[in-house]
Amino acid sequence: MNPFVLVTDSNADMVPGFAAANHVTEMELTYTIDGKTHRCHDPELSRPDFYALMRSGKMPITAQINLEDAIAKLTPLLDAGNDVLAIMFSSALSGTFNSVRLAAEELSAKYPNQRLVVLDSLCASAGQGLLLDRAVRYQEAGMTLEECEAKIRDDIPHMAHLFTVDDLFHLHRGGRVSVTAAVVGSMLGIKPVLHVDDAGRLVPTGKVRGRKASLLTLVDNMEKQMDRERCDRFFISHGDCIDDAQFVADEISRRFGIKNYSISYVGPTVGAHSGPGTVALFFYAKQR
Repeated sequence: MNPFVLVTDSNADMVPGFAAANHVTEMELTYTIDGKTHRCHDPELSRPDFYALMRSGKMPITAQINLEDAIAKLTPLLDAGNDVLAIMFSSALSGTFNSVRLAAEELSAKYPNQRLVVLDSLCASAGQGLLLDRAVRYQEAGMTLEECEAKIRDDIPHMAHLFTVDDLFHLHRGGRVSVTAAVVGSMLGIKPVLHVDDAGRLVPTGKVRGRKASLLTLVDNMEKQMDRERCDRFFISHGDCIDDAQFVADEISRRFGIKNYSISYVGPTVGAHSGPGTVALFFYAKQR
């Protein structure tokens, strides 16, 4: 039996150092902003600087992982004698999963004695990261690739994603709200609350007036959805608004007693569509 390695993409929005510390191979997506193309973790453009450009009116253009990049990333892992379990960004939001799936099909013919499993996480941002965190724990517990795959498939429908944004115009750019709704909502201080559904799609679930109310709504909805027996940690990602993210984390810890959490940035390739001021909450739920 071959050892197996975990693979994901940069849309998982993991905290810095997580991938290296847990021997996870990460495929970086790219984006173009202000006339320059960057990889997701380009040290020349920090997360605060990226969001500062967005606030100044610069609009990013994102690109998925292509077939050639996927093959180039997977081949050394196979050459080293590993099997691969890849947990990729939702296929409903990007073509990255399909590129990696096609790469695995092509490479399977060259490496017939090794397994390449590519899972559609149906998750986004740190929701994908939370699923990956579970995979790391399964691997550390000594599970085989087959056992880990089965557990992750069972977990996917329980990865709840709740988020709110501060600026409706970024959702308008992505086709999520009309220009009228964006204009009127902004004038009235309306803040949408959205989630990622069972098909991995971004879906509005409600709207409230005021920023604090929208943040508290995330926590209220978590209380309704969470699986209290299996929700031992939660993840939050944010679009350059750490104080709001910490407010949500503190409220969850106070109300539910869950102290194990991480806070990370929404990376550029997701943040390009959600915008500055996004706060997203991820946890294990009875159902999404």
